[in-house]
Amino acid sequence: MSPQSIDYDDLMQANLTKVFSERDAGRRMAAITELYMADAVLYEPDALMTGHAAISQAVETLLSRLPSDFVFTATGPAIGHHGLGQLRWQAGPSGGPAAVTGTDVARFEGARIQTLHVLLDPSGA
Repeated sequence: MSPQSIDYDDLMQANLTKVFSERDAGRRMAAITELYMADAVLYEPDALMTGHAAISQAVETLLSRLPSDFVFTATGPAIGHHGLGQLRWQAGPSGGPAAVTGTDVARFEGARIQTLHVLLDPSGA
């Protein structure tokens, strides 16, 4: 697959909704298996996780710390080229104000995520 044929917006939006906003562990793992390489690495500000199970557990831990009505939504389309994509997002109560904002930066192998860096905006930004 050529870098130009990757649908960055579709894949990164799917990651936001099907992985990071998904509270059902089975559906989340199915999405991770579809969207991520088997040896993918998730980089968060204070940790890194490698592989599908570790990524799912990191999201589970994150979601367990957030109110049940929190969702992650994109603030615009993802952009990318040559295997690198970026998506700005916000999280907060469904239909409410954003409690946190940030950017995901993903490196793709084919149409699957090899690395995902989660960058959080400073509070009040």
